[in-house]
Amino acid sequence: MVSNVTINTALDQQSKTAAAQDKLATDFSQFLSLLTTQLQHQDPLSPMDTTEFTNQLVAFTGVEQQINTNQKLDSLVSLQLGNAMGSALGYVGLDVSYISSEFYNDGNGAPSTINYAMDSEAITAKLRIYDESGDLVYETDAEKAPGSHEFVWDGLDKYGNPVEPGTYDVSIDALDINDDAVGSTIVVEGRVRGVETQGGSIFLLVGDRAVSTGNILNVSLPPEPSTPPEEIPEGGSDA
Repeated sequence: MVSNVTINTALDQQSKTAAAQDKLATDFSQFLSLLTTQLQHQDPLSPMDTTEFTNQLVAFTGVEQQINTNQKLDSLVSLQLGNAMGSALGYVGLDVSYISSEFYNDGNGAPSTINYAMDSEAITAKLRIYDESGDLVYETDAEKAPGSHEFVWDGLDKYGNPVEPGTYDVSIDALDINDDAVGSTIVVEGRVRGVETQGGSIFLLVGDRAVSTGNILNVSLPPEPSTPPEEIPEGGSDA
């Protein structure tokens, strides 16, 4: 996992390391120039005390070692991010289940599986699906019992017509015996078509949605398309 390290923070840290290295080189060059000038103009009979510039040399060496350590850490972070992107690419073409109320439907009458978990017993419960404009396209009764439930939407609106391709939002509106809202968690499914970064974090593209890898609960291979049986011509084979 990438945890809190993102591409943006890694690039920022690499920039800071490079800037620190440039500043150290400039400061060290100025130090050597001053030291050379002091040595050229010192009194041979009373040479300058070497303790101070020796301490400065030791300090420069310590800073240089710290910058070298930061460079190695930057390389490790870059490698980690590269591995994370490579791992994310492995999701492409697979079906994933993820925590979200938004899902993609291709509009060809393909079913969309919606899983939801009720926090407690409900007296009334409705499952509603909205389009990207916020218009209600489908509504049905939801399960009232606490626990996990599954609903398969056939991709048809409330009039029985196939919906347009796009992103849809599902909500579970439920009330308990005291007319208080009953909480729920929704898990939807979709096929990963690509990978992208947003704000330095890696996301999977599922339809038109960008899904964080941290919300992925399950990954599976797409079902193989069914092959219709070959028709045998009338009269049987020629054999």
